[in-house]
Amino acid sequence: MYLFLQNLAVVEMSFTAVIMPEMLVVLSTKKTTISFVGCFAQMYFIVTFGVIECFLLGAMAYDRFVAICHPLTYPAVMNKSLLVKLLTFSWVSGIVVATVQTTWVFSFPFCGHSEINHLFCETPPVLELACADTFLFEMYIFTATILAIMIPFLLILLSYIRILFAILKMSSTTGRQKAFSTCVSHLTSVTLFYGTASMTYLQPKASYSPETKKLMSLAYSLLTPLLNPLIYSLRNNEMKRALIKLWQRKVVLHTD
Repeated sequence: MYLFLQNLAVVEMSFTAVIMPEMLVVLSTKKTTISFVGCFAQMYFIVTFGVIECFLLGAMAYDRFVAICHPLTYPAVMNKSLLVKLLTFSWVSGIVVATVQTTWVFSFPFCGHSEINHLFCETPPVLELACADTFLFEMYIFTATILAIMIPFLLILLSYIRILFAILKMSSTTGRQKAFSTCVSHLTSVTLFYGTASMTYLQPKASYSPETKKLMSLAYSLLTPLLNPLIYSLRNNEMKRALIKLWQRKVVLHTD
């Protein structure tokens, strides 16, 4: 689990680094332009890290399933070879999908105004500038989204159904609480990321206003990376004790 968390941390820090600096420039200054190459690079890395995170969350759900439902065989099943394969598949999938998708988007001719009604170069708002038939590409996007989002999500769903049945069969209350606490952080992260990402990429073109689309994009690209360190670290007893001590110290200083 810690190896998966390390990779998830790298992906989310990279995700934020791709979006945040340019967005802060846009919001804090009058400079609201981005070069063609800069837009291409930003979209490429957004898609890359987004797909990697989808598959990482799916792999983490499988890891929890094996740990809770088959604890005795966990070291044999989740061995180093399988971990490397799961991580390699996640990273390679992200790179391949991003290469195909971004290259395809920027192969379209763009005409008329070159204004993107968005906070960063994401596929849906950039595609709106294309003045060619994008039906085939939209079918590809839908298919790729199903493969990259829905298949890992189904894996997560099936894993947690099996985990739920395993937890309900436990006779020990302490064992149940421990198993639930192990899964809560991952489930929270999955809900935040998959909920907003699927609404962004699986929605019909005119289902939401541009402002709503911006909020949903910010939720999965910035809010999730912001909250995940808190979500996962609050499971750590040492972290909890440190936060309690810090809070008590502030209360004492305030009363003095």
